[in-house]
Amino acid sequence: MPEAPGVEVYESDEISLDVSNTSEGYVMLNYNGSNPKVKFQITTPEDVTYTYQVTGYGDYQVYPLSGGSGNYSFTVYEVASEEENLYAVAMAQEESVSITDELRLFLYPNYYVDFNASSACVKKGEELAEGCDTDLDVVSSVYNYVIKNIEYDYDKAETVQSGYAPYPDDTLASGTGICFDYASLMSSMLRSQEIPTRLEVGYVGDLYHAWISCYVDDAGWVDDIIVFDGNSWTMMDPTMAAGSGSKEVLRLQKESGYITKYMY
Repeated sequence: MPEAPGVEVYESDEISLDVSNTSEGYVMLNYNGSNPKVKFQITTPEDVTYTYQVTGYGDYQVYPLSGGSGNYSFTVYEVASEEENLYAVAMAQEESVSITDELRLFLYPNYYVDFNASSACVKKGEELAEGCDTDLDVVSSVYNYVIKNIEYDYDKAETVQSGYAPYPDDTLASGTGICFDYASLMSSMLRSQEIPTRLEVGYVGDLYHAWISCYVDDAGWVDDIIVFDGNSWTMMDPTMAAGSGSKEVLRLQKESGYITKYMY
């Protein structure tokens, strides 16, 4: 589980950015102010900018350093005008990061893969892993459970707002979700069983989508859409395998493949 030990912290009156565990692949932010809309941006060594809507004021939240080792910039913005969607910089810092194990960062919970020791999704993952002999067996068990028990929520897909963050236990309880929910739930279950799993967001053709990749010792990274035939993995997208993907998405996948924009 991630920690904010306070060994190295950037602070202002309302903001604490704990960078003590950048070598583990994450930072933690605690916003204690009253501004109604706060954003946190992380820019990776390759100049990819990740933007998060800050929630849970007064508590530390976990943010992954998905770009690996190198120089990062961290910026906290507070809204200055909601009507004009204008933001002002509340904190800006830079940090040189050296990650000791780049697989390990995909074992921790974070903003979009949100779980802890008492989470229902962790307990379900333990249950599904029981009796499995290999990591690949665990992936298969979790994968098949998710695609058989979570139904695609078309109404949610039509109305979901920008900045939406999935919560795996809610998806498990409701039995419904969109692609982001599928990927977050499966990522949480697999990470809790010590299987490195990336939640990936990007494009299939011109459609914005979320899927996962996981790392299995005998096979390396298993990615793209998954269809498990009992012998080998050919694709890895629980939304599609659940029968929720449209023919148009499948057509675009064959023509364009998956283009990853962000990893969490």
